[in-house]
Amino acid sequence: MSVVGSRVGKVVKLLRPRPVDRDILRLAVPALGSLIAEPVFLLADSAMVGHLGVAPLAGLGIASAVLQTIVGLMVFLAYATTPAVARRLGAGDERGAVAAGVDGVWLALGLGVVLAAAGWFASPALVGLFGASPAVTDQAAQYLQVSMLGLPAMLLVFAATGLLRGLQDTRTPLVVAVAGFAANIALNYLFIYVLGRGIAGSALGTVVAQWAMVAVYAVIVARHARRVGAPLLPHHAGIGRSARAGGWLLLRTASLRAAILLAVFAATRLGPDELAAFQVTMTVFSTLAFALDALAIAAQALVGKGLGAGDAEGVRAVLRRCLEWGVGAGVVLGAATVALSPFAAGLFTSDPSVAALLAPSLAIIGIGAPLGGYVFVLDGVLIGAGDARYLALTGLLNVVAFVPMAAAVLLWGGHDAAGLAWLAAAFAFGYLGARAVTLGLRAHGRTWMRVGAVV
Repeated sequence: MSVVGSRVGKVVKLLRPRPVDRDILRLAVPALGSLIAEPVFLLADSAMVGHLGVAPLAGLGIASAVLQTIVGLMVFLAYATTPAVARRLGAGDERGAVAAGVDGVWLALGLGVVLAAAGWFASPALVGLFGASPAVTDQAAQYLQVSMLGLPAMLLVFAATGLLRGLQDTRTPLVVAVAGFAANIALNYLFIYVLGRGIAGSALGTVVAQWAMVAVYAVIVARHARRVGAPLLPHHAGIGRSARAGGWLLLRTASLRAAILLAVFAATRLGPDELAAFQVTMTVFSTLAFALDALAIAAQALVGKGLGAGDAEGVRAVLRRCLEWGVGAGVVLGAATVALSPFAAGLFTSDPSVAALLAPSLAIIGIGAPLGGYVFVLDGVLIGAGDARYLALTGLLNVVAFVPMAAAVLLWGGHDAAGLAWLAAAFAFGYLGARAVTLGLRAHGRTWMRVGAVV
């Protein structure tokens, strides 16, 4: 009884409210809504495209991998902007905080236009690299080429969201995200089924919704700039600082996307049914990751503001509590995923061969969710502290650790549910496990806790 009582006491202690909880939840709950909105509507997109057939769903898997790689590499526009704005806010310089965010928005626009133009022409070649069947490759190229029209909008939304998060505002991005992605579902249904545009209609509906979100953010950012007297025109030195700060985060994100692309490549080699099932599996993983990332975003904003104000002990308290919340949320979400895994296949595909592959992989993703909560929170803490160089260099090591795991699946994994399950396990436990080790070692020390308005 003493052992049981001790464990119960520890659980009660963890659940006991703490002063930092209010700040964490004030930022994390709205962030959860805005983050979960995107993958939830991506799940809806996958369901709508999935009912068009195996080739469109598999093509969506390839196109999404390429598009999310490009967009994911640019996520530094939010992740570098949030701590830069938050540090200045913590130091009492709100005008400088908004100005730093505006510079990030201009950087996003420039990068978005260049990448969209290049991506439009390169789309057929990019999807061709995966070596899928001609039917799948054609569907992927259609989706990717249309999606390039919305790429600048995606990056502008990133930067504007980063500015607001740095100002400790996660409610406004929630409202914009929910409205934008709800419109996305309606538009996709219109273009896919009513107008008969197929997979290209899904991409077009998303593009229209993304530019509508940009229009809303433009008004919001302009109001903040007028309120504090910050300039709306770009400042060359500020853009340069944003670009330099984002360089290491770009490399860090490149390593994450390399691991995902390697997993998609392995799924492609297993077969078109396995690739289609893996698309659904990774969409569910992304949904869980976005949900858990709400705590990481709260950590980014609070750590940046705390270090800007010189409050190192408060930052340490945020770290401890966010980790407790992250692992606990991972347990709850993971248990729900495991419980629903036998029944979820029918929501995403009408093809019985694809549906038969899904349940084991979805269960594995659910079991790995607590580890994901640990990893995502520590990642957010170190991003908020501006420790991007460490994240970038160790990110490369993590990919190196994942390569032999993916190779083992290709060599010995079968073209069946077991082979796909081994691939999901290699990613959910092998790759995330490597990240947990490198992040945990860094967070245990104090090297990353550099105080001041600028890193």
